Amino acid sequence: MKKLIRIMMILGLGFSVLSGLSLSAVAQDKPVLKISAIPDFDQTALTKGFGSFADYLAKELDMNVEYVPVTDYTAVVTGFDRGDIDLAWFGGLTTVQAQAINDKAEAIAQRPMDAEFKSHFIKRKDVAIDSLEDLKGHSFTFGSESSTSGHLMPRYFLEEAGINPETDFDGLPLYSGSHDKTMALVEAGTVDAGAVNQQYWQQALENGEVNTDLIESFYVTPDYYDYNWTVGDVDAKFGPGTKDKIKAAILKATPADSSVLELLSTDKFIETNNENYQKIEKVARDLGLVE
Repeated sequence: MKKLIRIMMILGLGFSVLSGLSLSAVAQDKPVLKISAIPDFDQTALTKGFGSFADYLAKELDMNVEYVPVTDYTAVVTGFDRGDIDLAWFGGLTTVQAQAINDKAEAIAQRPMDAEFKSHFIKRKDVAIDSLEDLKGHSFTFGSESSTSGHLMPRYFLEEAGINPETDFDGLPLYSGSHDKTMALVEAGTVDAGAVNQQYWQQALENGEVNTDLIESFYVTPDYYDYNWTVGDVDAKFGPGTKDKIKAAILKATPADSSVLELLSTDKFIETNNENYQKIEKVARDLGLVE
């Protein structure tokens, strides 16, 4: 009797192990929805925020979802075009760059603020700059070369004001790589002025992350469209209806669902579409940033 019980236990254990291995294999074989974001701010904060959003999407979609951190803007666009990234948090410029090389790229959601986004020109308080025209002869930094709010639109408004960034500054402009680094360079006095986006500038002020005794905003640009969630051909990769499910999950997300909403200074996402970025595309083409 004892031998029979032992044999049954062994068989039962074997079945459990095989079942576990089988389920594990199924989970591993299940395709992974990969999301990413342009690295426009502190990488640790981005990984934490977008990682939590990947977890939220995994629950909502009943899919394997993974956040893929990248080191530069170009890597996000390239990864998206290759299909290594399925859903990306792009800026306006990276949106139109992705659309230019991938006709399946579709902007589906944005924050309310992205319909009327702005850039701030900031400066050292001890430097005599009160307008864009006053920037002539001063040192200056943009953010990333592929940043909409840290380069593309600031460059556009500078040129509208008659400033040639390649010849009118004290030396060629720097490219800090991200908005927090731009603020740090201006605060340290490495450059006299720079351009950052409204979200991170306001966030830095509210969190006491900049020394307002040393730096200030002196010019705010007119509105333009900027950040958004852009999706690739996910229906072909994951099955019909996947894009609509992803969009619905994004639009219903709240700050309680993911810390990425707090990181992005919003309480919700709203619908958007590719047509909203036509002005950005024109500016980018005029400046030679999109072919």
